Amino acid sequence: MGRPQIDYEAVFRALPGMVALLDPDLVYADANEDFLRLAGRSREELVGRYIFDVFPENPNDPAAAGMHETRMSMLRVAATGERETMALLRYDIEDRERPGRWTEHFWSPVNAPVIGPDGEVALIVHRVEEVTELIRARGGPAGDNAGGVPEVEVYTRARELQEVNERLRRTQARDREVALALQAAMLPAPTPVGHHRTAVRYQPAVGSLNVCGDWYDLVDLPGDRIAVAVGDVVGHGLEAACVMGQLRSALSAAARVADGPAQALEALGLYARHVQGAESSTVVTTFIDWAARVITYSSAGHPPPALLHQNGTVTFLDQATDPPLGARPEHVPRPQAGVAFAEGAMLVLYTDGLIERRDEDIDVGLTRLADALVRHGPVAPEVLADALLADLLPASRSTDDTALVIVRL
Repeated sequence: MGRPQIDYEAVFRALPGMVALLDPDLVYADANEDFLRLAGRSREELVGRYIFDVFPENPNDPAAAGMHETRMSMLRVAATGERETMALLRYDIEDRERPGRWTEHFWSPVNAPVIGPDGEVALIVHRVEEVTELIRARGGPAGDNAGGVPEVEVYTRARELQEVNERLRRTQARDREVALALQAAMLPAPTPVGHHRTAVRYQPAVGSLNVCGDWYDLVDLPGDRIAVAVGDVVGHGLEAACVMGQLRSALSAAARVADGPAQALEALGLYARHVQGAESSTVVTTFIDWAARVITYSSAGHPPPALLHQNGTVTFLDQATDPPLGARPEHVPRPQAGVAFAEGAMLVLYTDGLIERRDEDIDVGLTRLADALVRHGPVAPEVLADALLADLLPASRSTDDTALVIVRL
């Protein structure tokens, strides 16, 4: 007797309970019928869209943490390949028919990996148990408490949720204090680098406790030279900030003794192998030599720096790009390239939050950056930094971190 032919797509759609599939970038790949019905969204409104663009955090609730907790859980699953069961959380949903009206929901989520043929996480299964009615119940007559849940159980669970939320609020307040201290310690305002004019900007994603995994560094080198770097660690919040601090310090030290940016990145890559959470981090570092009027650079999977010339043209420094830190099992020398510059040009280094959008190719974002640089021209670094953020970041609060460094050459 042969095995029955099973339509697994039909099975998935008919699964009881809310189940969705997302890719490692947290973009919806599919959702079953219960998920669509209970979440109040059509399949077309979900598939191909970033989860928190579809379900943003309630802006009217300053204590809301559902988006941050869900995102961190999914990113951990994508990075580790381990299943994760989340604590009961509140996550309000905006009524699509009445924008600005939010409905309170309580969820019990589980996130699990689906491993692809290459051994990497290909999909994340996001299963959610809707427990809103259970939490709202107050143990009235049987008709009011339609689920038949005993009054004592409803009361106990409601009390437990209140206690969890109170502990969460206290934890958030404490974590915010720690985050601000981390930010001050790890990303201080840059000290002057010789007589050269620079500007930096640092903007964490919404819900990331005001600290993130993006970083920058400016280092004085012997002679009339400086090293400028930006990097990006996967994730947000305290965990990413701790990894960021270690990588920033290591590269800062390596740049002071390395013969060039490629050698500095090679040393950083070897160090990153022994730092938990540093896998897939990206970084680009540049050595600026004013005497020779040359920028030497090397990139580990990072978006290319932009060089705005005095004549208004833009060159992207993309001739020495290699995979991110820890991507190769063996040590391989990294590439290095150089480009000449004239006095008055502007060097712009940034992280992907400035240019990338989840629904478009990165080349679109690079073109948008080049157009903005040409439009504003070689003005003072502080003026240009503010103009780029105003032009390129979304009007709504960004869900990605952004670091920006501008050097007038």
